[in-house]
Amino acid sequence: MYKESYNLKGKRAFITGGGRGIGLCSADALAEAGANIVISDIDEKLLEEGMSFLRSKNYQVEGFLLNVANASATEELAEQVEDKLGPVDILVANAGIAGPDTPAEKMTDKAWQRILDINLNGVFWSCRAFGRRMVERQQGAIVTVGSMSGFISNKPQKQVNYNSSKAAVHHLTRSLAGEWADRGVRVNSVAPTYVNTLMSNITAKDSQYFDVWMQGTPMRRMIEPEEVAAAILFLASPAASAITGAILPVDAGYTVW
Repeated sequence: MYKESYNLKGKRAFITGGGRGIGLCSADALAEAGANIVISDIDEKLLEEGMSFLRSKNYQVEGFLLNVANASATEELAEQVEDKLGPVDILVANAGIAGPDTPAEKMTDKAWQRILDINLNGVFWSCRAFGRRMVERQQGAIVTVGSMSGFISNKPQKQVNYNSSKAAVHHLTRSLAGEWADRGVRVNSVAPTYVNTLMSNITAKDSQYFDVWMQGTPMRRMIEPEEVAAAILFLASPAASAITGAILPVDAGYTVW
């Protein structure tokens, strides 16, 4: 009974930012559970590499170029995918970026807007495009990718744009969960700590950051993208059928202190 609740055979999952990192690992996890996979990425090379990796494991996968910050392109792709492949049952709104360490008083409008456009607007455009169709069918599961930065203000780096975007994703998730719960659509989020991916590793190479990060982490380590993907698989599966509006920390204990 319990093992079967993770079975996604016959389901279709769409993962934004699926070319590498958490997105690719999520696609891998969902495919292993039986789902048919569709990934998108803004980078054609990453998209091809992600598709090649998944196909090397004999998974069914389709891929599309997408800039999630483009609302009309996101809507058009949702329509295209469903017309060509069939209904999308699971959305993982993963695409996101971080910026350089920048004090708020020196942050440009462009730097602020770029992070919000992708990390917040892109998540909403994705949820709206695919969620609308799920609501019509009275069935679906959405997992957004937030961050522990939505709960705390990171140190020593200064990143008010990133922190604000992820806090907003958490509340967006709860708001959508409340709106769509009685129409069969669950919406949850994961909130990772520093993950062993390119986005975090660039900064982690600098000991002035990494040492402070580890001092604030009870488990004294970064986490792997596969660990985030396992949480996403849970929230996307029938194993979490009674869970909506949850923000699940996957943070090696960072937010307990």
